Order: sequence, then structure tokens, then C-alpha cells
Amino acid sequence: MERLLQYAWKYKLYEFNHTATLAGKEFVILDVGICNSDAGPDFFNAKIKIDDKVWVGNVEIHERSSDWYRHNHHNDTAYNSVILHVVETVDREDIMTKNGILIPQIQLEIREDIRKTINSLMNDGYKLNCADRIHKVDRMTISSWMSALMSERLERKMNDVLRVHKQSVNDWNEAFFVMLLRSFGFGINSEPMELLSKTLSYKHIYKHRDSLLQIEALLLGQAGFLEDETSTDLSYFLLHREYHFLKHKYNLHTLDSSLFKRLRTRPSGFPHIKLAMLAALLYQHEHLFSWTLEQTTIRSFYQLFSIHASEYWDTHYSFDYPSPNQKKQLGKKSINSILINAVIPTMFAYGHMMGMHNYMERALYFMEELDPEENSIVRQFCDMGIEVRNASDTQALIQLRKEYCDKKKCLFCRFGIKLLSK
Repeated sequence: MERLLQYAWKYKLYEFNHTATLAGKEFVILDVGICNSDAGPDFFNAKIKIDDKVWVGNVEIHERSSDWYRHNHHNDTAYNSVILHVVETVDREDIMTKNGILIPQIQLEIREDIRKTINSLMNDGYKLNCADRIHKVDRMTISSWMSALMSERLERKMNDVLRVHKQSVNDWNEAFFVMLLRSFGFGINSEPMELLSKTLSYKHIYKHRDSLLQIEALLLGQAGFLEDETSTDLSYFLLHREYHFLKHKYNLHTLDSSLFKRLRTRPSGFPHIKLAMLAALLYQHEHLFSWTLEQTTIRSFYQLFSIHASEYWDTHYSFDYPSPNQKKQLGKKSINSILINAVIPTMFAYGHMMGMHNYMERALYFMEELDPEENSIVRQFCDMGIEVRNASDTQALIQLRKEYCDKKKCLFCRFGIKLLSK
């Protein structure tokens, strides 16, 4: 039932009633948020308006109001950021977070015909409409459509970079820092990493570029990982001391560490490790963005990102999680992900804005030089007979799935048009 409610919420297939917590107040859903498939609230970064005030935060969805307490969310700090409780049946109105905040609550109403349609779609799994017929599409159509999809995908990423650049007061070093930080979240923690970038400027990092300890302290501290006053770990104590000095100096505001996910993540992928690796990268390269623009081979980027975290992390995955003695460094797939999601889009956006087409062409060349990505979307299309040769192809397929298949826009897809014409 919860999956059905989540689907209805995501695609706005519902009507809703106000409950007592919103009685008499003007209520508008501005943005349903981003669906979360991991531990924590069901949707991130939703926006709702209650009277004249806009709230931004997370949404939790349950069949019944009382499920909030049955699932023990009232004792979990990860749910302190919930701004709205969405339910089908209201059997409690006193929905409270661990820090004692009363959460607004609405009741969804899903018409029976829509409920049947949702169940049909969900039970059909992820099989695409053209799965059994795509082999009938000729190679020329596949090749031209893949090329166009890749351009769409890169343009979308470029626009993300330009948005960040504008928010960074037109500072390319700052924008590149934000894109790097987000890419070091590797999908599962990309959103909280971007939130971290909004609380910590690259200028803060640059002022302490000669101290790895201080760069690490700023990144880990701002992520909320240095708030334990009782730890007896010496390295933790040193980082904690440095961070709280810098926090006071720059008047920084710490994020809640519960925003970062560790469940369903291998220990080597914990955010502590990724932030320590990023700290090492920023420490070793003073002018990282300008260096990036000068590179002409993929090999130079593999050398750049073949950094490892500081010595403390050889024996730790996090401060409370020891590990076998082993250098923590980025693998080839992780480096490729950073190149695809941060380096190449930023280089392309810079070339576009500055009117320097050599950077745009080099970005496209780098994408074609990278190995194809491995994920469920790519595997699905491969099983359907689509050939992939490099990251340019896999990015095209991700664009196809997210912007056409998932949105049922078959009439706008060249594969769909070709099949219909037959």
C-alpha cells in the first residue's frame, strides 16, 4: 500500500484533504520532492506552502498516521527534517519529530480507477513498451537518436553547471568545487553533498590549502561528523578542535549528519571516506579548475584522481567503524563517475559560456574515451539488443530512459516513431 501511495504522490495522481493540523490554513504543494529509494524519508527537498510561508524539507508517506510511531520515526533524528506527513488514513494527529516539532499532515484520496492503473503499472515492473520490438529499428536510426540523446543529456548537465555558476557569483572555481563535491556523493549522497557546498565556500578551503588537517576538518565538520563531544579518539579530537575553531572564525552552520546515508552502502563508500579523499585532492592541487582545463588526455585525470585519504583512514571507515589496514583511494569506476558528472560537464559549460569551442569538443572527446557505465538502465537496454561502446552511449541511454521511457513519451522518441510507422 505504501508503494502505491508513494507512486501516487510522485506523479500527483491524488486529491487531498486537510486534517486538524492544517485546518483553516491555505495549503499548496509546490514540489513533491525527489523520491528516495534508500533509508530515511520517502521524498527529499519537497516544497509546500502553508499560508504565506514556504517550507522546504522531506516528506514521509504512510498508510496510517500511527505508522509514524510504529516505525519508530519519532526517535530517529533522520526524520527531524520531515515537513509533511502524507497518509491515506488519519488515526492520529499528534505526529512529532524527535526534537518535538509537530508535523503538518494531509490525507490522500486516490480514485479507484487511478488505483487500478497504478497497480497495473507497478505490477508490470520496468519492462519498456518497445522491449520486444526494438530489434526492428534500423542501425541508422539508433545511431542518430543516440547521438541526439547524448547532446540532450550533456546540455542538461551543462545547464546544471551554469545554474551553479550563477549561484556562485560567476566564480568558476566555486562552481567546480560544488560540482566536485556533488559528484563525490556518488548518487546516494549527492543531494546532501550539494547542501554541504551551500554551507561551505571554496574560498574557506583555499585559505587553508596548506593544511590537510584543516581542509579535512572543514569538510567533515560541516557534514556534521565532528559533533561527538565524548570521543577519546586522538585524530577525532584534533579534527574536532580545528573545526570548532574554524566554525567560530567563519560563523559556519553545521549540517545534520543524518542527511548522509550509510545504509545499503559499502563501508568503503561511507561519506567520511569520500570527504577525506576530496580533502586530499584539494590539498594536493592548488588551482584545480585551471589545471583541469589544460588537460588533453584521460590518462592525466586518472593520475589526478588516484589520490588516497590521509593515514588515519587506512584503518577506519568512519570514526566509529574500524577497517583492515588498507589505503582508501578511488577506483577506476569512481573516477569515471566524477569525470562524467563533474569534470566533463563543467569543461563543456565553460567552453559554451566563454565561446571557446575547443573545450566543448574536448569534453565530448573525453566522454567517448570513457568506458561504458554499468547500471540497471544500461543492462536493460543491452538485454534489448542495444550496443554500447563508451560512456557517451550509456549517458544517451540514461537520458532515453529518464526523459522518454519513464515519462511515457513514446511519440517523441525516434524508436517509438519508427516502430509506429511500421
